[in-house]
Amino acid sequence: MKAKLYKTKSERKEDVVHAWWVIDAEDVPLGRLSTRIAHVLRGKHKPSYTPHVDCGDCVIVLNADKVRLTGNKMSDKVYLSHTGYPGGQRSITAAELLKKKPRAVVEKAVKGMLPRTKLGNAMFRKLFVYEGGEHTHTAQKPQKLEL
Repeated sequence: MKAKLYKTKSERKEDVVHAWWVIDAEDVPLGRLSTRIAHVLRGKHKPSYTPHVDCGDCVIVLNADKVRLTGNKMSDKVYLSHTGYPGGQRSITAAELLKKKPRAVVEKAVKGMLPRTKLGNAMFRKLFVYEGGEHTHTAQKPQKLEL
Protein backbone atom coordinates (compact mmCIF):
# COMPACT_ATOMS: atom_id res chain seq x y z
CA MET A 1 0.00 0.00 0.00
CA LYS A 2 1.41 3.37 -1.03
CA ALA A 3 1.46 6.25 1.46
CA LYS A 4 -0.74 9.20 0.60
CA LEU A 5 1.18 12.41 -0.05
CA TYR A 6 -0.20 15.70 1.16
CA LYS A 7 0.75 18.92 -0.55
CA THR A 8 1.03 22.24 1.19
CA LYS A 9 -1.53 24.65 -0.21
CA SER A 10 -0.06 28.01 -1.14
CA GLU A 11 -2.49 30.93 -1.08
CA ARG A 12 -2.81 33.09 -4.20
CA LYS A 13 -3.40 36.83 -3.98
CA GLU A 14 -6.58 36.45 -6.07
CA ASP A 15 -8.08 34.03 -3.54
CA VAL A 16 -7.39 36.07 -0.40
CA VAL A 17 -10.38 37.55 1.43
CA HIS A 18 -9.46 40.45 3.72
CA ALA A 19 -11.59 40.58 6.87
CA TRP A 20 -11.97 43.78 8.91
CA TRP A 21 -11.16 43.99 12.63
CA VAL A 22 -11.61 46.83 15.11
CA ILE A 23 -9.43 47.19 18.23
CA ASP A 24 -9.99 49.54 21.16
CA ALA A 25 -6.56 50.75 22.34
CA GLU A 26 -7.77 52.39 25.54
CA ASP A 27 -5.47 51.44 28.48
CA VAL A 28 -3.71 48.73 26.43
CA PRO A 29 0.12 48.61 26.57
CA LEU A 30 1.60 49.81 23.28
CA GLY A 31 3.85 46.78 22.78
CA ARG A 32 1.09 44.21 23.27
CA LEU A 33 -1.22 46.18 21.02
CA SER A 34 1.27 46.62 18.20
CA THR A 35 2.43 42.98 18.17
CA ARG A 36 -1.16 41.77 17.88
CA ILE A 37 -1.90 44.28 15.10
CA ALA A 38 1.23 43.31 13.16
CA HIS A 39 0.30 39.62 13.54
CA VAL A 40 -3.14 40.24 12.02
CA LEU A 41 -1.85 42.56 9.27
CA ARG A 42 0.62 39.89 8.12
CA GLY A 43 -2.06 37.18 8.17
CA LYS A 44 -0.23 34.87 10.57
CA HIS A 45 -3.45 34.22 12.48
CA LYS A 46 -4.87 32.34 9.46
CA PRO A 47 -4.11 28.69 8.69
CA SER A 48 -3.65 29.68 5.04
CA TYR A 49 -0.74 32.04 5.81
CA THR A 50 1.67 32.36 2.89
CA PRO A 51 4.82 34.48 3.46
CA HIS A 52 5.06 35.93 -0.07
CA VAL A 53 1.36 36.92 -0.36
CA ASP A 54 -0.47 39.75 1.39
CA CYS A 55 -3.03 37.51 3.09
CA GLY A 56 -3.53 39.67 6.20
CA ASP A 57 -6.65 41.48 7.31
CA CYS A 58 -7.52 45.16 7.68
CA VAL A 59 -7.29 46.60 11.21
CA ILE A 60 -9.00 49.68 12.65
CA VAL A 61 -7.53 51.06 15.88
CA LEU A 62 -9.70 53.33 18.04
CA ASN A 63 -8.66 55.59 20.96
CA ALA A 64 -5.00 55.77 19.92
CA ASP A 65 -4.59 58.82 22.15
CA LYS A 66 -5.38 56.69 25.24
CA VAL A 67 -2.76 53.98 24.63
CA ARG A 68 -0.62 53.12 27.65
CA LEU A 69 3.17 53.19 27.89
CA THR A 70 4.56 51.28 30.87
CA GLY A 71 7.45 52.30 33.10
CA ASN A 72 9.22 55.57 32.32
CA LYS A 73 8.71 55.29 28.56
CA MET A 74 6.62 58.47 28.39
CA SER A 75 9.67 60.56 29.24
CA ASP A 76 12.56 58.23 28.30
CA LYS A 77 11.45 56.87 24.90
CA VAL A 78 12.78 59.12 22.13
CA TYR A 79 11.76 59.08 18.48
CA LEU A 80 14.53 60.23 16.13
CA SER A 81 14.19 61.63 12.62
CA HIS A 82 16.51 63.39 10.21
CA THR A 83 15.80 66.23 7.80
CA GLY A 84 18.50 65.16 5.37
CA TYR A 85 20.63 68.25 5.97
CA PRO A 86 23.84 68.34 8.04
CA GLY A 87 22.97 68.67 11.71
CA GLY A 88 19.33 67.95 10.93
CA GLN A 89 18.67 65.24 13.50
CA ARG A 90 15.43 65.89 15.38
CA SER A 91 14.17 64.13 18.49
CA ILE A 92 10.83 64.04 20.27
CA THR A 93 9.79 62.16 23.40
CA ALA A 94 6.83 59.79 23.50
CA ALA A 95 4.83 62.17 25.72
CA GLU A 96 5.30 65.06 23.26
CA LEU A 97 4.47 62.89 20.23
CA LEU A 98 1.38 61.48 21.97
CA LYS A 99 0.20 65.04 22.61
CA LYS A 100 1.09 66.32 19.13
CA LYS A 101 0.19 63.32 16.89
CA PRO A 102 -1.36 60.43 18.87
CA ARG A 103 -1.81 58.28 15.76
CA ALA A 104 1.93 58.36 15.01
CA VAL A 105 2.84 56.48 18.20
CA VAL A 106 0.77 53.43 17.22
CA GLU A 107 1.71 53.67 13.53
CA LYS A 108 5.45 53.80 14.25
CA ALA A 109 5.25 50.84 16.63
CA VAL A 110 3.37 48.68 14.10
CA LYS A 111 5.45 49.75 11.09
CA GLY A 112 8.61 48.71 12.91
CA MET A 113 7.23 45.17 13.22
CA LEU A 114 6.37 44.72 9.54
CA PRO A 115 8.78 43.70 6.77
CA ARG A 116 10.73 46.50 5.08
CA THR A 117 9.59 45.58 1.56
CA LYS A 118 6.84 46.43 -0.92
CA LEU A 119 4.78 43.67 0.71
CA GLY A 120 5.29 45.26 4.13
CA ASN A 121 4.16 48.63 2.74
CA ALA A 122 1.01 46.99 1.35
CA MET A 123 0.32 45.45 4.76
CA PHE A 124 0.80 48.81 6.50
CA ARG A 125 -1.74 50.47 4.18
CA LYS A 126 -4.42 48.21 5.70
CA LEU A 127 -3.97 49.84 9.12
CA PHE A 128 -6.39 52.64 10.03
CA VAL A 129 -5.70 54.50 13.29
CA TYR A 130 -8.14 56.97 14.87
CA GLU A 131 -7.77 59.18 17.93
CA GLY A 132 -11.37 59.02 19.07
CA GLY A 133 -13.92 56.27 19.46
CA GLU A 134 -15.54 56.56 16.01
CA HIS A 135 -14.40 55.38 12.60
CA THR A 136 -15.67 55.73 9.02
CA HIS A 137 -15.54 52.04 8.07
CA THR A 138 -18.97 50.89 9.20
CA ALA A 139 -19.83 49.69 5.68
CA GLN A 140 -17.11 47.01 5.96
CA LYS A 141 -18.80 45.57 9.08
CA PRO A 142 -15.65 45.14 11.19
CA GLN A 143 -15.58 42.53 13.95
CA LYS A 144 -14.26 43.32 17.43
CA LEU A 145 -10.81 41.84 18.10
CA GLU A 146 -10.05 41.05 21.75
CA LEU A 147 -6.46 41.36 22.94
